[in-house]
Amino acid sequence: MFEERTYSVTEFNRMIKGYIEDNPNLKEFFLEGELSGVTYYKSGHLYFNLKDKEAQIKCVAFKYKFKRIAEDLKDGDSVKLFGDVGFYENRGDFQVLVRHIEKKNMLGDMFAKLEELKKEMEKKGYFSSLYKKPLPNYPRNIGVVTAITGAAVQDIIKTVKKRDNTINIYVYPAKVQGVGSSDEIVRGIEVLNQIPEIDMIIAGRGGGSIEDLWAFNEEKTAMAFFNSEKPIISAVGHEIDNLLTDLVADVRAATPTQAVELSVPERKRSIEGLEDRERYLNTLMKNILNKKRKELESRENNYYIKSFSKVIEEKNSVLVERERRLQQAITYYIEGKRNSLENKIQRLITLNPLKTLERGYSVVSKAGVSIKSVDDLEIGEEIDIRLNDGSISGRVEKIIKI
Repeated sequence: MFEERTYSVTEFNRMIKGYIEDNPNLKEFFLEGELSGVTYYKSGHLYFNLKDKEAQIKCVAFKYKFKRIAEDLKDGDSVKLFGDVGFYENRGDFQVLVRHIEKKNMLGDMFAKLEELKKEMEKKGYFSSLYKKPLPNYPRNIGVVTAITGAAVQDIIKTVKKRDNTINIYVYPAKVQGVGSSDEIVRGIEVLNQIPEIDMIIAGRGGGSIEDLWAFNEEKTAMAFFNSEKPIISAVGHEIDNLLTDLVADVRAATPTQAVELSVPERKRSIEGLEDRERYLNTLMKNILNKKRKELESRENNYYIKSFSKVIEEKNSVLVERERRLQQAITYYIEGKRNSLENKIQRLITLNPLKTLERGYSVVSKAGVSIKSVDDLEIGEEIDIRLNDGSISGRVEKIIKI
């Protein structure tokens, strides 16, 4: 026979709660679905619904910050959560108590494609230091590509004016996250490159989720940075290793504020540095002048400089004496050579065979060869006899040897 059971609401809810909490299948499980009704409360709790095509369930993450749950979840995100079933007895609410939640593999696919793109661009040399342009030492005009309503543009302007209020800032307002953001960033870089007076460009934004920053991981954005004719800084606030624009830009800054700190010298310090340099150069010049003055004074007191005319006179006397001695030596040398020449001439005159012929001697030759002995002749040979005033031809008739 059917037994009638009647419960109070409290009793019934307590029974359901006990059943749920004692069921091991409703503890420590994973659940996948799409977020809707995402609400972050100041109390530190996160409420949302998790749904698929046919059903939905209420979820809550108490003190989500302590659970290190992201603060950028939004309706439509596909997620995978880990938790337990809970039953709120007072209201009879059935819900999932979330311990952890993460977005599904959408980002994993994006990162995989990004890594492939990085490898390809690195292979082509887009990350090489050979293409990094140096920043100007003292920029006078800076171009900025960022959201006009974001904190980044205010930080940049504030920091630039604080460091050097004489610098001009050209801001190209661009959408920096979401659909179309890459195209606007690219356009901004191209426009600022066409302004001749701009010395350098800062392009970036403040921090955010990786999805918010993804425009700076797009290939078209990175190529705009790489192709910039003016030096460009990638200034995106984030904690991940490197965005694609960080790798191709001439300089990478961790935040827009740091980009200014890296590129804009403090005017006050620059002036102080120039003044210090001026004082150093003045001191150096004074020391050089003092040294040269002392050298000049030392030379003025030098014996040779003070007695210059006397020294010249002494040197002139020495020169005159040397000239006189040289002239005597030349005269003696010439006289000696003349006497030697006359002696040689006299000897030649004395030894001249013609002089011998004048004294009655004669020279006998045969066929042009002088005869020095009767042994050189034979009877019947023709001979020539040279006398002082002529010659005689004859034949040997008789030879008498002494």
